[in-house]
Amino acid sequence: MKIVVAVDGSEISVRAARHANLLAKSLAKPARIFLVAVDPAPFPGVVSRIGRESMDRIHAENHERMLAPARKALARSKADVRELALVGEPAESLLAAARDNRADILVMGSHGRGAVKGILLGSVSSKVIAQTDIPVTIVR
Repeated sequence: MKIVVAVDGSEISVRAARHANLLAKSLAKPARIFLVAVDPAPFPGVVSRIGRESMDRIHAENHERMLAPARKALARSKADVRELALVGEPAESLLAAARDNRADILVMGSHGRGAVKGILLGSVSSKVIAQTDIPVTIVR
């Protein structure tokens, strides 16, 4: 089974990674877990102002901040854990990662670090649910 997990460095995305690991443990065959971190693309003109090298460094730092907590939570996982660091619109990038890696399920938090507290379902979660045909597990 291939499980895509959306991570953004928030506690709820770490819970999503742990949930994916529990799911993987319950399977007869070893699972592959893809931790997917999506850093939004910069506004037009930013790269020309700060340079490609600086922008790449910023993306790398943001990806590390997003992936590190989930990586730590899955450090002892018996699943094959892989990381995908993407740049783009979060919902579209997650859907593309799930499609490209032939995911069987997508696991994500109900809201991420950018969500307003108290919202039932974040905008990225809502977009993913509306646009995918694979099962999605929302972790609260």
